[in-house]
Amino acid sequence: MSIKDNLNRIKSDLPEGVTLVAVSKTKPNEDILEAYEAGQRVFGENKVQEMVQKWEDLPKDIEWHMIGHVQRNKVKYMAEFVSLIHGVDSPRLLKEINKQAKKYDRVIPCLLQIHIAEEDTKFGLDKTELNELLESEAFKAMENIEIVGLMGMATFTEDEKQVRREFAQLKSMFDDLKTKLNNITILSMGMSGDYGIAIEEGSTMVRIGSSIFGARNYS
Repeated sequence: MSIKDNLNRIKSDLPEGVTLVAVSKTKPNEDILEAYEAGQRVFGENKVQEMVQKWEDLPKDIEWHMIGHVQRNKVKYMAEFVSLIHGVDSPRLLKEINKQAKKYDRVIPCLLQIHIAEEDTKFGLDKTELNELLESEAFKAMENIEIVGLMGMATFTEDEKQVRREFAQLKSMFDDLKTKLNNITILSMGMSGDYGIAIEEGSTMVRIGSSIFGARNYS
């Protein structure tokens, strides 16, 4: 099936109110343009330099989401244009995003990444760290970032009950966050392998790559 066919099939599966982020990391501009011609406008990258190059080369009405782990020294390269940063996993990173956003007179929307998986390889805040961040004076003083929701990745496992449990845990934290901050609308959870479960558990944004573009190219 073509990229357009894959996109249309996935979009027809998505309930109203769920945003599709087409994960275009490692994919050439031609593939992204094929998805763009099919109506897709939101794309996710996990390497800042690659995203900057694509932003320069491709149509300017594309929303670029940074979905990978972000190094603080790379924030300055995307601060001018990034639409949403998914993986904010530390107060120090948030402080750097705020600092770089200020240079462009922007308020950058961010999702706080929560560690819900049993795998140590995943990044993210735990519940205590989340609450400490939200209550800190440093956070309250940041005027150039806006927390708009949470993001998390479930354990990579065949155990559907475990995946569902981890997503439900994140949804609970999301509901709690809504009572503490305004403008909390995005719960980014679910990828090609588990987005169906994620949606059932309350996801409002799914990140899908291989099911749209085919297998990843790591060369």
